Amino acid sequence: MKHHNLAFYQKKLGLQEATFSQIDHEDAIVAIVYKVAQPDGKELILKISDKAHHYFREVFFLKLFADKLPIPPLVDATLPEGNNHGAILMECLPGTLLKIDEVTEPLAHELGRCLALIHSHPFPGYGDPFQDKLDHDPREYFTFKFNEGLNECKNHLPLELLEACKNYYDSHLHLLSSVDGPCAAHRDFRPGNLLVHEGKLRGIIDWAGARASFAETDLCLLEHGDWLKEHKNTFLSGYSSVRQIPEYKHLIPLLCLYKTIATVGFLIKRGTWETTDKRLYQFNRQYLESFQNDLL
Repeated sequence: MKHHNLAFYQKKLGLQEATFSQIDHEDAIVAIVYKVAQPDGKELILKISDKAHHYFREVFFLKLFADKLPIPPLVDATLPEGNNHGAILMECLPGTLLKIDEVTEPLAHELGRCLALIHSHPFPGYGDPFQDKLDHDPREYFTFKFNEGLNECKNHLPLELLEACKNYYDSHLHLLSSVDGPCAAHRDFRPGNLLVHEGKLRGIIDWAGARASFAETDLCLLEHGDWLKEHKNTFLSGYSSVRQIPEYKHLIPLLCLYKTIATVGFLIKRGTWETTDKRLYQFNRQYLESFQNDLL
């Protein structure tokens, strides 16, 4: 992670007397996050986004779902300025990141219900909702990002594997013509972005990748890694208590392929595939190889 001028944010946000401690965990991919302890004992979270669009997305969705979902209340924010990145100051919610073995039936139901509430917010098109222009076809951005990921992988993955992925993608892209959207999508709804306390959901965090997208892109993460295990039906029951579950099973291979290529490409570009993100890289690399074997 790049070095950040912490003194700039302290002054900009009036936090000169506060104490900062960096938060790091194995699921972290982008941004740098600090816990901020104020002299009166109140704790806040400062998130500094390396990418301007990550900053704008997070601010947009924190405002959109304020008082509607268990998300961190926005306290203050500072726009990207010169060499300084955009930063978001949020309330510090109680709880810890969800562990797979902590998922219970009531919690799975609540998680499903909250994801459905996210998807219940409609948009007039696909893309970044803070921008003026939105795409009417979900395949436009999807294809752009898939090709971007392939390009990032081209000098790293075997050519035969890349060609197999591209051929599958091209022959199945038509499946996106009837997806459930455009609607709000978190796009990284998984244990590493869910805070729990005393068995209850207290926070859905990391909205930097959220977009106006389609519901199936979030539901695919139920299958990619299978983190809900035996609680998947209860999760879907919670979802259906708010809105109808879209038919998504036929899209899973395409969506998981897209997610995997994007993740591997990002880790290669970031240069962390052999170090801090080795576990994540190996999981996705193995998925790609299994995917290729299934096509042979």
